[in-house]
Amino acid sequence: MSIRRGLRLPTTRGDWRLMGRTVWLVLTLPVYAAVAAVAAIVSLTLFVVSLNVPLVLDLVIGGSLPLASRLHVLAELYPFIGTSFNPAQGLLLVVVAVLTGVDIGLVTYHFRKHGLDLQQGGAGVAGVILGTLGAGCAACGSAVLLGLLSLLGVSTSLLFLPLDGLEFALFALVVLTLSIYWLAEGMRGGEINGCPVDI
Repeated sequence: MSIRRGLRLPTTRGDWRLMGRTVWLVLTLPVYAAVAAVAAIVSLTLFVVSLNVPLVLDLVIGGSLPLASRLHVLAELYPFIGTSFNPAQGLLLVVVAVLTGVDIGLVTYHFRKHGLDLQQGGAGVAGVILGTLGAGCAACGSAVLLGLLSLLGVSTSLLFLPLDGLEFALFALVVLTLSIYWLAEGMRGGEINGCPVDI
């Protein structure tokens, strides 16, 4: 195997097959499939709740509605159930949540099987953090970023993003995909569930 220099990106069909095979092998283990599923559901819940904090605090947590009504209000916040997101936004949010779950499942596997610490497994952790921030800001990211960048003198032209803030979810999609690829690349040459990870 040749020495690879710099950051490696998934540019060939073999790279994408390596990612798919690694994800498949890890998620066929029930513990890691459960970790990925729970992480995807939790991340989707965090995304939709973070975009509607006052509503959740006032009606779902602190309101006087019956429990069934509170759960109905909460369910209406999710993509494809309620009307908070158009189909493209909803699909993008669900895909980012699923990729976050897959990334967390791979990170958990990699840390447990290879005894890595945070410094050695930093790409996976960074991917999860950046992906979560990017998806969580899909609807309000431009306002948050504008507040941060205004400290540096950036004008309000950031509010006129062509995709109305979905750029942040797309960024999260790219970061999570790269994180999954780098984790798969890190597992190349090993075995998962008795199967070799090599394409």
